[in-house]
Amino acid sequence: MADKENYALHLTPFAASQRAVAFTSDAHPHPAKKMRVELVDLPFLSNADPLLIPNPPTPPLHRPNLQRRSREEQNSVLAPAVTSDSSEPGSGNNAPYDSDIHRYLRSKEVVAKNRPVANYMATVQKDINANMRAVLVDWLVEVAEEYKLLSDTVYLSVSYIDRFLSFNAVTRQNLQLLGVTSMFIASKYEEVDQPTVNEFCDITDNTYTKEQVLKMERDMLNCFKFELGNPTISTFLWIFSQAGQEDEKYPPLKLQFLSCYIAELSLLDYGCLRFLPSLVASSVVFVSRYTIDAKRHPWSKKLIECTGYNGVDLKDCIHALLDLQLKNKAPDLTAIRDKYNQHRFKCVSSLVPSADVPAIYFEEPNE
Repeated sequence: MADKENYALHLTPFAASQRAVAFTSDAHPHPAKKMRVELVDLPFLSNADPLLIPNPPTPPLHRPNLQRRSREEQNSVLAPAVTSDSSEPGSGNNAPYDSDIHRYLRSKEVVAKNRPVANYMATVQKDINANMRAVLVDWLVEVAEEYKLLSDTVYLSVSYIDRFLSFNAVTRQNLQLLGVTSMFIASKYEEVDQPTVNEFCDITDNTYTKEQVLKMERDMLNCFKFELGNPTISTFLWIFSQAGQEDEKYPPLKLQFLSCYIAELSLLDYGCLRFLPSLVASSVVFVSRYTIDAKRHPWSKKLIECTGYNGVDLKDCIHALLDLQLKNKAPDLTAIRDKYNQHRFKCVSSLVPSADVPAIYFEEPNE
């Protein structure tokens, strides 16, 4: 039974091999399905990066049970919303309140109780590591895609995971339970028609019971003191990406889809927790503009004014995002890359930027 200890990465939504059956229930056998790729078999490029360190033995992440959705429904997953509102701050329906809303969000993101502890893997967790977290996040993105959940739900789910792990040690056996419970809570907060608790149990092939999910929900809500509305990268990305289109020199759809792609990639990197969500969102817009047109200065005075960050403030985060985009980190986690390699997202995950950002781009632009 040593194989039960392997940490399996299921790359196909419908896949659950016979080995996964042993982890669910011997009393409820499942029909044979497609083979999975074992995480321990995947190639890793380096042992220097925590996202590239092979995991210790860990139970499998069971792929979602998608039978509740028809094929037509599964193929109608909506792209991120793109509006035709002017990118000029103050031009939308909330124009009189834009600056006040932005100031409020910036004040909320720095509140300690709304932020995870950047080094919790070293100080709190004993049985999990950054690579396991990355696998879980990649799986949750795939679940959200298949169940047509909003991107905001994914960002909030990951935020809840990191906030909870900052103060509560979790075993590797319960890491997936924490993931689905986080998405269950985030769905209640963001979705109009959220999946039920039983459906979230189905997502894990009934590895966890309804009672376990509800108990974890109670533990998380008590940990958060029911304060669930913390700002995320997505909160700022919409504001900043609109400002990034002010000069009309970048294709708006491509810029928006590329920004969404790089922002979701950032969720994989535990190291990005040291950056404020607004700084990550600003760096995403920088990298997106640089990827589309590397010959043009990707930062502008308008973006400095909107975001409050100069290029040099973003330098470390920009290099972290480029490492993810160029697959120097988490190269074998494919859910986000596959998602944005579809034509409805203009295949933006196939765009490859130069890793060497000119030093002048970190200086203040002339215009």
